[in-house]
Amino acid sequence: MKHSNPQHGFSLLEILIAFSILSLSLGILLKIFSGGVNTAGVAEQYTAAVQIGESLMTRAGIEFPLQASETTGTEDDLYNWQLLITPFNFNPELIDLKKLKLIAFKVNVIVSWDTGHANQRQIELSSIKLTMEKTEEELI
Repeated sequence: MKHSNPQHGFSLLEILIAFSILSLSLGILLKIFSGGVNTAGVAEQYTAAVQIGESLMTRAGIEFPLQASETTGTEDDLYNWQLLITPFNFNPELIDLKKLKLIAFKVNVIVSWDTGHANQRQIELSSIKLTMEKTEEELI
């Protein structure tokens, strides 16, 4: 009588190859997910920076007078901001501001922050704001 011993299961080589493929796949998946988390963090920082910039842009002419000036500050111990207000000259062929008694100012807001990886990011917002020309009586 012949006694046959057919092999059941996997060989050691097949198991090692399967574990190698599994570890490579998990490594790739972890890299993809960590990249997604990093991207979400950067997007959150940009969103906060834009909100700070828009807030400063709105405050120009209210808290910060519309006159040539430069103001800087820090928000949340992370975001450094700079508010630049400079006179803006329209093309006189298109509109004459003297007739309207308006003064135009270009308002620039720059918000920058350090990411902690020796990278500095920044956004810049620009707008034109108008104010009424002051009379001599108002200047006194």
